Amino acid sequence: MQELDLDFLKQKPLRIPTAIPLRPPRTPQKNVPPTRFEREKLHTAVKAYVAQEKAKLTPPVPFEELKIHADELLAFSGADPIYREFLAILLNNETWRDILATIPYNRRLLLLPVCLRVENDCPAPFDEFGLLCKKCGQCSIHYLKEEADRLGYATLVAEGTPIVLKLIETGQIDAVVGVSCINVLERVFPYMEAAAAPGIAIPLLQDDCADTNIDLEWLWDVIHLSSDDKTYRLNLDDVRDEVNSWFTPESLAALAGEVVKDPTGAIAYEWMAKDGKRWRPFLTACAWQAFQEESELVVSDDLKKLALAVECFHKASLIHDDIEDEDDVRYDEPTMHAEVGVAVALNVGDFLLGEGYRLIAETKVEPEAKARMMHVAAMGHRTLSMGQGAELIWANDPKPMTSRAVLDIFRKKTAPAFEVALYLGALYGGADEETIQIIQDYSEALGIAYQIRDDLDDIFGEIDSNDARDVRPSLLLALAHEKAKGDDKALLAGLWGKTVSFTEHEADIHRIIKDLLVEERAHALLDGYKDEAVRSLRFLETATLKGLLRRVLGRIFDADNVVTFCNKTSTDTDEHATGNAAGSAAIVESAG
Repeated sequence: MQELDLDFLKQKPLRIPTAIPLRPPRTPQKNVPPTRFEREKLHTAVKAYVAQEKAKLTPPVPFEELKIHADELLAFSGADPIYREFLAILLNNETWRDILATIPYNRRLLLLPVCLRVENDCPAPFDEFGLLCKKCGQCSIHYLKEEADRLGYATLVAEGTPIVLKLIETGQIDAVVGVSCINVLERVFPYMEAAAAPGIAIPLLQDDCADTNIDLEWLWDVIHLSSDDKTYRLNLDDVRDEVNSWFTPESLAALAGEVVKDPTGAIAYEWMAKDGKRWRPFLTACAWQAFQEESELVVSDDLKKLALAVECFHKASLIHDDIEDEDDVRYDEPTMHAEVGVAVALNVGDFLLGEGYRLIAETKVEPEAKARMMHVAAMGHRTLSMGQGAELIWANDPKPMTSRAVLDIFRKKTAPAFEVALYLGALYGGADEETIQIIQDYSEALGIAYQIRDDLDDIFGEIDSNDARDVRPSLLLALAHEKAKGDDKALLAGLWGKTVSFTEHEADIHRIIKDLLVEERAHALLDGYKDEAVRSLRFLETATLKGLLRRVLGRIFDADNVVTFCNKTSTDTDEHATGNAAGSAAIVESAG
């Protein structure tokens, strides 16, 4: 048998993303829904409405007519009528979406407004075509432009309506992806409609041209929209519902067989059927689907077995973790050892590990692919145990831990589960070595970001655990200790060393974290690792997998928050005084 190439499993040194400049959070203007959750809800309603009324919404649709449809949608959804123009823009976008997807990137223009920069500190000069980004790392213009340029877009950072119209009229571009405030978009729509030019607009959340925010995931989704992505119309909510259906008692019994009649098997599969986020089996299904020609999820028993194996590994790790951390509650429910005792719970966890390997072994795949799957699962289990071991050994001699050390524990404890989930789906789908390597980089960044988000949620007991009270390796406590001075540093050192009671000093710890902007720094790292996951996909040649993984990232981190737009940084500090004009100016010049 040919020797397996397992270089892709080698772990690279931990990378800390460049810190993201903090921008003050702002409430959206009155005619924009105030939260990301509400905007996503309206966005979903728009998609359903356009699908139902497609015959009435053949683009280009005049803006006044779009507003009439928005009125119907408002009446149906019960949303505030003040969102009429916002909805009309979303309706326009959805009518053009399929057409834009068919237009090559090199026939599109990305138009970004100047107000995305940090005005007081931006070193970039202007020419007659707009801003000449110098890649200073203070905002996301460079990041967006770099990716758009790589894909082949022409890019302008300007209030460039006359230039855009000229480009359209002379046939230099076929479509526009634009970012602007609602009042500007409303003025531009008649020109776009008259030219019958496909255009998708991402509305800014404010219209005062300073410190503006945007739903960044919407823009990235549109920039990468391509009909080469066979799943760009795949409904991820439907995929999640389908995956969740595999974990009903009936479905689990069908896959598990007679083992569910054994007392240990019965406890294990009853535990598997309990509610959970199921992100890992969801990722397995998505990774496999990305290699299929069909635009809808096609389910096989082998895919179900791989997804179930991933969840077996995850549930086993939770059972063991709860015992080791002495946690009696998880997700408002008693942990397994709290219900059945430590000895039985340990055995059930071990049983689930065995079940995971059995399910992989029973899939009908080529022997070499199966061997790789088994090795990937084993390496994930091994790495996770090393991460958990680092935490447990620290607990024997607790002392302040650096933020880098905490992030390394996050990488080892959380990233492997995402890696295994994606690897199994991708390997089952037939991924090549280069794709597998990209998936490793993506999974690592995704896993660390996921754990930082959990750390932010649970440090003060917002979910079941309380890392500050129980003094476990916490990113926020590490960041606080690194920045604190004097008595505050001594207090935090005592907390880390478990010689100081959190309960007795809770107010002081809250004050330190607030004064040192620790939560803001943790959020910056969270955004940095999310961006790292996005950047890892830049050179992925499988458009379907790239599009799906981008959307998955947005879905996992979809939260009730406002995303600050000008908040990305780059490690690249080279001068870039001509890039914006190089592509755009040449096009405009030839158009003249």
